[in-house]
Amino acid sequence: MQEVDRERVVTVYRWIDEQPHVAAYLVHHDDTPLALFQTYDPAVDEVGEHYDRREGDLGVHLLLASDPARAGRTPELLAFLLGHCFADPAVRRLVAEPDVRNAKSVALMQRVGFRLGPVVPDLPMPGGGTKPAQLAFLERSDVAPG
Repeated sequence: MQEVDRERVVTVYRWIDEQPHVAAYLVHHDDTPLALFQTYDPAVDEVGEHYDRREGDLGVHLLLASDPARAGRTPELLAFLLGHCFADPAVRRLVAEPDVRNAKSVALMQRVGFRLGPVVPDLPMPGGGTKPAQLAFLERSDVAPG
């Protein structure tokens, strides 16, 4: 969301706050924000219309801070977030949909163990607009315990 203005960010997060199936978390170390993490129910969200949903799916968004304080912390951050999601025994699979044009994000998903699915050319985004989304899936069984 680096290319959007503050008003758009406020609009998006007001919308998110009003949605009972969406949660947003600010992840920080000491007083420095490292990431914004969101979870949502794909059975309610439009993304769920673009793949074969399963019981136990949990949608995730991850926006990483460009702050130097995050440097070198991404693996630790991801391990924490995956642990948070899979701490709920009802969660069997994570669903992500990074912008297909964001090669770094897609590569990061793959390094973590997500398997790429179809591309959705015009996935609507909260607050308006669309993005070409690369669907990606991470099964609970593909995550190393601990």
